[in-house]
Amino acid sequence: MRPKDDRRDERGRERAGAADAVAEDVRGGGPGEIPARLCDVAVELLPVTGASVSLRSDGMPVQLGASSAQAAYVTEIQATLGDGPCQSAAESGAPVLACDLTSGQDVLRWPVFAQQATAVGVRAVYSMPLGNDTVCVGTLDLYRDTPGDLTDRDLRTARVVAGMMTVALMALPRVEEAGDPGDEQWLSGLATDQDQVYQATGMIMAQLGVGTDEALARLRAHAFAQARTAVDVARDVVEHRLRFDEQ
Repeated sequence: MRPKDDRRDERGRERAGAADAVAEDVRGGGPGEIPARLCDVAVELLPVTGASVSLRSDGMPVQLGASSAQAAYVTEIQATLGDGPCQSAAESGAPVLACDLTSGQDVLRWPVFAQQATAVGVRAVYSMPLGNDTVCVGTLDLYRDTPGDLTDRDLRTARVVAGMMTVALMALPRVEEAGDPGDEQWLSGLATDQDQVYQATGMIMAQLGVGTDEALARLRAHAFAQARTAVDVARDVVEHRLRFDEQ
């Protein structure tokens, strides 16, 4: 067995290596590019096939970037269902490792999400909270096309990447902080999507005479039944193409 000091030194080198990789890949990128670049770094450093990063907004993940269309879609599945590893990680503030979505306890915990994720080729999900010990601001979600655990070393690297993501995302300018008119307002489009969900929820509340939770549940259920995302259905409600009191 190696001395504790040797293990600490090795872990320190691992953290430094991961931090250097993150810094190198995001250097020179505009604010709007940073989230997707961070996801690409996660895929390079870890034995995963996809990654996405989301901020948490009133219980719903707002996707900021993804390494692939598949990763983006699986993140949207969780937002539509209101369930999945990323939701659990955001609520608990602790890593949630769904190592096998094809059988066992992970399928029992998230049966609908597991079915939807495996249908598009995702067999394992590892969700890392972004934030600190008291506040979770979002998640880094890692996807793999084969079941399996992360090694201790992989988990340490994932924590480092999540920590670097937290720092980088919190340093990005918000819309209201943008300076010159030409500055890239990186959250503007994302805010629009999320605002549509809130607006649609309010419209459904008025149409059906129900509370916020039921209205959001109805929106999500309709999206799932139609194999669409919650954002897509919300857009139809806001633009008066869909009314819930006519169903």
